Amino acid sequence: MSAESAVSPGRDEHYLRVIRRGFRTWRGQRPFWAGLFTVLGGIPIAYFPYASFKLGHMTLSMSTTAGAGSLIIGVLLVTLGLTLWFHPIVRVFAGVATILLALISIPIANLGGFVIGFLFSLIGGALALSWVPEKKPVAQPAPAKESAPTPDPAEAPVAEQWDTYGVDTHKTNDEGNGGRNSAG
Repeated sequence: MSAESAVSPGRDEHYLRVIRRGFRTWRGQRPFWAGLFTVLGGIPIAYFPYASFKLGHMTLSMSTTAGAGSLIIGVLLVTLGLTLWFHPIVRVFAGVATILLALISIPIANLGGFVIGFLFSLIGGALALSWVPEKKPVAQPAPAKESAPTPDPAEAPVAEQWDTYGVDTHKTNDEGNGGRNSAG
């Protein structure tokens, strides 16, 4: 390739760069980080009540009576996180629901997944509520050619103001003795 040859973006680029740019565009059009934190908050809330750790010959199990509630809260949080990614229009509802589920997970789901899931979910809900879609700039109309001088707005004639009965409410009446009374 010489220095004079034109390089078109997308045609001569590596496919990973194209995929990365596409992901960046997709990520910028939705509350991506809010969804990620919400999903990461739901996983430990749903996982810890069913987890069992082996230490040598000893098995530690976190099975509690709150297992079903933890599973429901965790699955709902993961679902809300995916909803934030694929349906960003419901971000306010998903953000409020995420915060409420995070708060409910403290007494129900082993202190909110040992506080890890609670904090991630709370941050995700707050990010969902604070995210606003980017406003596209409005195209400004081209300025008109200056063929005639523009009139001064202070010198423009003022239209008369009438009430519903056709009577001018701002008109004053002159009386014979020189006094003025409002006709309002």
